[in-house]
Amino acid sequence: MFLDNEDFHSILYSLTDVIDIGIHIIDQNGLTIVYNKKMSEIEGMSAEDVLMKEIPEVFKFHEETESTLIRALHHGQETKNSKQTYFNNRGQEITTINNTIPIFNQSQKVIGAIEAAKDISSLERLIKDNILNKGETKYTFESIIGESENFLAVIEKSKRSTRTASSILIVGETGTGKELFAQSIHNGSNRSTMPFISQNCAALPDSLIEGILFGTKKGAFTGSIERPGLFEQAHGGTILLDEINSLNPQLQAKLLRTIQERTIRRVGDTKDIDIDVRIIATINEEPIDAIANGHLRKDLYYRLSVVTLFIPPLRERKQDIHLLAQSFIRKFNDLFELNIEDISEEAYSLFYDYEWPGNVRELEHIIEGAMNLLESTDKTIQTSHLPTFSKKKVPVKTNQHEEVSESLLSLEDYLSTTEKLYLENVLKRYQFNVSQAAKALQISRQSLQYRLRKYQIKSFTV
Repeated sequence: MFLDNEDFHSILYSLTDVIDIGIHIIDQNGLTIVYNKKMSEIEGMSAEDVLMKEIPEVFKFHEETESTLIRALHHGQETKNSKQTYFNNRGQEITTINNTIPIFNQSQKVIGAIEAAKDISSLERLIKDNILNKGETKYTFESIIGESENFLAVIEKSKRSTRTASSILIVGETGTGKELFAQSIHNGSNRSTMPFISQNCAALPDSLIEGILFGTKKGAFTGSIERPGLFEQAHGGTILLDEINSLNPQLQAKLLRTIQERTIRRVGDTKDIDIDVRIIATINEEPIDAIANGHLRKDLYYRLSVVTLFIPPLRERKQDIHLLAQSFIRKFNDLFELNIEDISEEAYSLFYDYEWPGNVRELEHIIEGAMNLLESTDKTIQTSHLPTFSKKKVPVKTNQHEEVSESLLSLEDYLSTTEKLYLENVLKRYQFNVSQAAKALQISRQSLQYRLRKYQIKSFTV
């Protein structure tokens, strides 16, 4: 059974509207005949603005450039991965990466052109922000709030690390304050007057982040310009690579070479450039697990973890909740022109019962949200001002079949507690000898040492 033209076109239009790539097709007269939903989103126009119109009627291009669609139609020229910047009918700048091909009939005559586009307008702005703004570091060790023993130990270790230029790996869950520690180390070192540049490795696609980190050479690919990367921008200072485990293995290998050789090579270039940069990387999962799951190269881990800082989650330093809460109250008093003095005992009780999956950042957001609900005459944050997060209790049946309100440990916390207790018992059995305990547990010595640091368990380093 063959489809007629009408059915075929219905299928074509339905298909182009569900794919996540912009599709723009013109006929032999240069009129737009297909303009899908994604392309409409990318260019900020409706299909009615573009359909059955010529490209110059709708779009404007820089004098030295030409539409890749028109080039394909008039010259039969195919373009791959070409960056194109132009303006829509409202003068808004659009930047895309295009694959454009001419459409030939059976006689090899060009009867139209099709373009597949990916939007990088927002990414281009992010690149400019990263390169032009070298990063104002506002945090120092005085900014770090906490008095719990395990947290003070991390602060002290961080302060000692300011004396050298060795690489640092900061391990911690989301919201624990990893960048705060990174900035404090930079500001406490002899590099404090030099640039501090931060880049979240998960924020950009692989196709762009290599050029952002290492720079590009003009002509390396269509539309590329001579641009220094963030490593060159950070020369003499510090670069923070956030969520290093999100980089693909090829980029991790290039980063490893950068650390070893202290040189970088721009994308498309053949010469190396010397750099003097201290690298601080962060990871939001256990390094051993990241290596096992293929998220982090083992050789890169060894290079980055010359100094390793394990930032404890808030649930493991709950005695700091009061200090942190007071700090956030002062902060939002200034911002909102309020005069809140404290948090009620009932509210603090909920805070101490809660497990804080979002850590310090979650505590800050909760206090900010509560202070938005206060009247100008209020002086204390009450439980009624808090979101429902901390009020939830799990009904549990007692032996008398009475329903009581009781908080339960999360599965993760229960497993962590059980693992810590088991490790302590095994270590005692082997007189705290790490090598013998690791052999008995059938795990590597390195994996056991990581867990001992994580749970703050003391042992012999044999």
